[in-house]
Amino acid sequence: MKKIAIAADHAGFEYKEYLKEQLKDKYEIQDFGTHSLDSVDYPDFVHPTASSVENGDNELGILICGSGQGVQITANKHQQIRCALAWMPEIATLSRQHNNANMVALPARFIAKELALEIVEKFLTTDFEGGRHQNRVNKIACS
Repeated sequence: MKKIAIAADHAGFEYKEYLKEQLKDKYEIQDFGTHSLDSVDYPDFVHPTASSVENGDNELGILICGSGQGVQITANKHQQIRCALAWMPEIATLSRQHNNANMVALPARFIAKELALEIVEKFLTTDFEGGRHQNRVNKIACS
C-alpha cells in the first residue's frame, strides 16, 4: 500500500478531510495538518510534508490551499521535491509521466471536491515514463 503525505491550510482543510476519507481504503495516509478551519500559515504544514516525501517516509504528497500556488512554491524549495499545480486530471497525469512529480498541489477555491479527487487519483496511479524525460528531471535540482 502506497504511503501518502497530505497537508492543507485553512482554505484547503475541508478538501483534505474529503480526500482522506475517499482514499483511506487504498492508501496509507499521513496527515500533517492543519486540523481546523482556523487561519494558519501554510509553510508550517508544507515543509514537514515535503520533508517526509523527500526523505522517503512517504512515497507521494498532496497539498491543498486556496490557489494551490503557495503550497506548491513552498514545497518546491526542497531540492528533491517536484510539486505540480494541477487543476485538471490531464495535468496531474503529465506531471507524473513527464516530470516525475512527487507532490501535487490543488487549488481548493477553484475546483470542486469531486474534481480534486479525480486529479489526485490520476496523480497517484500514473507512473513516470522515464526515457528522455529522465535526463530533463535530472537537471531540475540545483545541487
